[in-house]
Amino acid sequence: MTDPDRPMRNALVLSGGGARGAYQVGALHGLAEILPKNRARTPPFSILTGASAGSITNAFLAAGASDFSGAVQRLVDFWSQIAPHDVFRTDTPTLTREAVRWAADLSLGGWIGSGRGKSLLMTDPLRALLSERLEMAAIRDNIARGLLRGFALTATSYRANIAVTFFDGAADIEPWGRSTRIGMRQELTINHLMASSSIPLFFPAIRIGNKYYADGCVRLTTPLSPAVHLGADRILAIGVRCAAPPDAREGSQAGDEEAYPTVAETAGMLLNALFLEALESDIERFERINHTMSLVPPAALKHERAPLRSIPLFVLRPSRDLGRLAEGAIEHLPYVVRHLFKGLGVTPSTGADLISYLAFDREYTSQLLALGYADAMAHKDELLAFL
Repeated sequence: MTDPDRPMRNALVLSGGGARGAYQVGALHGLAEILPKNRARTPPFSILTGASAGSITNAFLAAGASDFSGAVQRLVDFWSQIAPHDVFRTDTPTLTREAVRWAADLSLGGWIGSGRGKSLLMTDPLRALLSERLEMAAIRDNIARGLLRGFALTATSYRANIAVTFFDGAADIEPWGRSTRIGMRQELTINHLMASSSIPLFFPAIRIGNKYYADGCVRLTTPLSPAVHLGADRILAIGVRCAAPPDAREGSQAGDEEAYPTVAETAGMLLNALFLEALESDIERFERINHTMSLVPPAALKHERAPLRSIPLFVLRPSRDLGRLAEGAIEHLPYVVRHLFKGLGVTPSTGADLISYLAFDREYTSQLLALGYADAMAHKDELLAFL
C-alpha cells in the first residue's frame, strides 16, 4: 500500500522507436499545456524510465526537472528542427565505405575475413548533438534536490543477451535481477543514451565499461518493470503503436499474388516486432495483475516481504499508423541516404515501416509532433484525472 505521508510517485514510461520518438514528444507538449499553470513548471513525474529514443527524451526531462514545460519545449525544438545529418553521417565517402565493407563481408567474408562492417550508419553526429544539448550532471543534481526519485534507461548486452537497466536515483532503490533482465546503479552518461538507442545493424554497438550494448528494446520484454522497481505508484506509458489494428488485407484481393518481400519490408517487420510488441504485451500482463490484486484481501499480503501491488496505468497511443505517415518520407532524405535505402527496396510506397524508424527529417517528425499533441489534447480530461 502507498504511504499516505509521502507524495504520490508518478512514473513516465517511454518505449523506443527511433524517429517515432517525436510522437511521444508531441504528446508531452500537449500534457505540458494541459497541466494547470501552477504545476506546469514542477515535474509531474518523479520517476522516468525508457529505452531507445524514449531514454533520450527522458534524459532531457530529467536534466530539466525544475522546469517541465521548458524541458518539453527544448525537446519540441530538438525534434522539429532535426535532420538526418544530426543523427548519422550522410556524407558520400562514409556511407560508401560502410556499404562496401558490408558488401565485402557478405560476398567475400570466407576469403578475406568477416566482421569489418560495424553498422550501416555511423552515429557520431548524434553523440555530438546530445553532448551539446544535454547536461547529464544535472540529472544527479535533481535527484539530490529531491526533484526526481529515479531515472532509468535500458540497453541490451550483446554477450550476456539480457536487458540491463542502468539507473540513478534515491538511496533506497535496490538493484534487481531476473532471468533475462537486471537493474544496475550507475552514474548515467551520454554513452548510456547512445547504447540504449543503438538499433542493431543500422547503428554501431556502444561500449560501456568492458561490454558492448545495443538498443534496449531488443531484450526488454517488460518495459513497465523498471518503473515498478523504482517505486512507481502510478504509470503513464506513451507508446508508438497505433491504437487501432492495421487493416486486415488477407483475402481482400484474392486474385492478386503478393510480390516477394524486399529487404526493406523484412527489416520493417523485424523493427515493428522489436519496438511495438513488448509494451503491448506488458500492458496486458500489467492489467491482469492489477485485476487479480483487486480481488486479494489486503490482509493476505501483510506478511509478504515484497508483495505484489496494484498500480494504476494510463496508456496513450497514436490514433494513426506512424508507418503510414512515413510513406514518401524517403524523398526528403539526402541523396546518398536515399540511394542506400532504395538499394534495400524502399520506395515512396513500400518499406514505410523501416523508414518510419530512421526518417530523422523535420518533414516527418513535424507530423508526429502534431499527432502526439492532438492525441494528448483529445484525452485532456482523462490525463488530468489520472495525474
